[in-house]
Amino acid sequence: MLGADFVHARRRGTELKLVRLDERARARALEVAAALLSTAAALAGAARDEVEGAIKDVSASFDNGPSDRRVIDGLWKLLDDAIVWSSSTTSLDPVEVRRAVFELASARRGAGVFDREAVLAEIAAAHSEEPAAIEQALYADLRQAQRLIEAPPWSAETLVAAWESAQAQAVLLRAVRIEVWVACSSAGAYRALFHRLKFLRLLHEVHPAGKWPNGAREGGHRIVIDGPFSMFESVTKYGLKLAMIIPVLESADSFHLVAEVRWGHERRPLTFRLDGGAAKSAEPPPLSDDVQALLDRFRAAESEWSVSPSPEVLELPAIGLCVPDLVFEHRDGTRVFLEVLGFWSREAVFRRIELVEAGLPQKILFAVSKRLRVREDLLEEGLPGALYVFKGTMSARAILERLEALRRRS
Repeated sequence: MLGADFVHARRRGTELKLVRLDERARARALEVAAALLSTAAALAGAARDEVEGAIKDVSASFDNGPSDRRVIDGLWKLLDDAIVWSSSTTSLDPVEVRRAVFELASARRGAGVFDREAVLAEIAAAHSEEPAAIEQALYADLRQAQRLIEAPPWSAETLVAAWESAQAQAVLLRAVRIEVWVACSSAGAYRALFHRLKFLRLLHEVHPAGKWPNGAREGGHRIVIDGPFSMFESVTKYGLKLAMIIPVLESADSFHLVAEVRWGHERRPLTFRLDGGAAKSAEPPPLSDDVQALLDRFRAAESEWSVSPSPEVLELPAIGLCVPDLVFEHRDGTRVFLEVLGFWSREAVFRRIELVEAGLPQKILFAVSKRLRVREDLLEEGLPGALYVFKGTMSARAILERLEALRRRS
């Protein structure tokens, strides 16, 4: 993942625009990428100091100014992240070795008889090792002592494409709010896309879309997402999850993204736009850990209900929609959906309540963390929806009780 310092972008009035590679710049970027990849592949087993020295030489041979330097540094950052690095193979604990060496050296220096080689030899004897092994272990856990185990088998085209995608991801780390218009070729593709959004646990709303602001399409869905700079905590963690929306959106036939960002040292408010899509559709991700754990616990308990991941998107025209995580089916044919809202957004809970009150026909249970300070009686009895407020982990027994209550409602 790239940071904002690696982004090659320019401000045009109130807009932030990525500087795209023209034909000549792309050819040069491919040359740089090929040189970086071949250098890394040739240095398997070398220490990081040696690798970085060689990379510095490669960079210098292509560096013709700030624009080149930003591309080179970005390509190397992505490659560095993908390389498998390892510390020294010594079995000694570097922290313990340092403590023993420094304590003995301090004692010898205090007695006025300090001898570096003698200190290392004494520690080596205590560990049944050679002095050279002690010296090797002394700083084996530091970054510069890492060794290149394996470089990724990428092509130059793959690395450059990753850099271009990472540019947009880095911009979204500074987002306050994002709106995305998406179009997919089938209901199944929409379900997969929405489930991947839920897996990232982003604060989002999904609405039917009208005419797109770029004039390219009409219809589909509009997704509104809170950005990391709209929150008061967990900015970095949430921002990294938000940046992962780019590969999610690439699975759609088409998308148009508009983001409000805070850019530069002054955190200047700017608008960032991105169009894309038509990439190969990806498989939907696995269930989140808490949902998978609930599914496993429920299946282990004896009941007249079966449970499986939900394949559906529930929509009430002109009102909104929701994407359930699981669907429960009773032997008598009753189906109840479950959407886990977790603890991210209290407003999302009230939007789901409004959806049920407005006439959502399917029976649905919303699981909400106690941290959101929401009462279960906010949804009146008699409606086809209910709230389950949980503390810590979701209880299969509590879920079962609420499923039975919903089954009895007409």
